[in-house]
Amino acid sequence: MEPQVLPDQVGPEVLARVRDSFDRQGLMRHLGARITHIAPGRVHITLPRGEEVSQQHGYIHAGATSAIADSAGGYAAFTLFPEGSTVLTVEYKINLLAPAGGDHIEAVGTVLKSGRTLTVCQLQVFSHEGDEKTLVATGQQTLICLESRPDR
Repeated sequence: MEPQVLPDQVGPEVLARVRDSFDRQGLMRHLGARITHIAPGRVHITLPRGEEVSQQHGYIHAGATSAIADSAGGYAAFTLFPEGSTVLTVEYKINLLAPAGGDHIEAVGTVLKSGRTLTVCQLQVFSHEGDEKTLVATGQQTLICLESRPDR
């Protein structure tokens, strides 16, 4: 499934940079996560419920929840970074509010403040069960904009 891209808001070069970087993330591939929405300063990543991402009670593991939240915020920031740069997480804090059940979870990263070097993002993770949507985690993240290295 191709990510939803808001018309005339994300240029093709930004879209290509985000997709290329996300495709190089072995953990996201291993978990089965995918980007489902890209807009300037906002990215959604969806993770289907499955045995491989569950914990002992059958909920989606907090580690998987946190990982897609971290990536959603990172790529939200990356949409606003200049060409030739890359993104790394400096720190993040996540609060788990409810068990992550449902058919799938969706992490939403939203840029709160984009700076020249540091960017701060809001992180939210929702559980989806049919038409019901429940906030299961929330957090905040700081990212750094770095010059891209040829080997990365």
